[in-house]
Amino acid sequence: MIALLNFSTNQPIELIRLSRESYEIMLSHCRRKLAGESYLPGEDQDRKAFGLLGGRVVKGAVEVIACSPLLRNARQCNDNKDYMDQMMTAHAIPSETPFTERGWVADTDELTAALKSYRDLDLLLIGTYHMHRVAWPHDHIRDTPTTLDTMLGSNSRMLMFILSMVDPAKPILRAFYEGEYKRETPIHYIASSPVTSS
Repeated sequence: MIALLNFSTNQPIELIRLSRESYEIMLSHCRRKLAGESYLPGEDQDRKAFGLLGGRVVKGAVEVIACSPLLRNARQCNDNKDYMDQMMTAHAIPSETPFTERGWVADTDELTAALKSYRDLDLLLIGTYHMHRVAWPHDHIRDTPTTLDTMLGSNSRMLMFILSMVDPAKPILRAFYEGEYKRETPIHYIASSPVTSS
């Protein structure tokens, strides 16, 4: 069973403490994929970046100390494809990328390896991150969840970190519980050493 973070309504999470190193891993991943270069062995060669974040709950705050960039997108595999195609048709806004090529589903082997690494370090799967890179006419910054993000994050009991790379020189990172716009949690950067996994 996957140990997901259970945010209690009696003990609200008021702050995210994100290590600078974890942020830099996330940002580097997004910049590399955005540039379309320096792919890692076995990495999908596309302009999407998605990853997992591990950490702990400490005194009402989430401490994110592990960042796991994912390399492979299982979006086109069997049932995943049908599900994502349906979600795109129902909830996605048209953009420059066709619906059939949008979305991310974590590869089972990568997900299993990351969760084992987190368990070994006594960490929880705190959330996920992904990049928004295309400005829309009604949303030039793209630093908030889309309707599709909210639908996909529903009932996950996790934080969704969105890294806007619309202007790569000015990246914007924000976090939302279950991808809900009204449930944003402020991020405070800390200088602790991260635990990285791949």
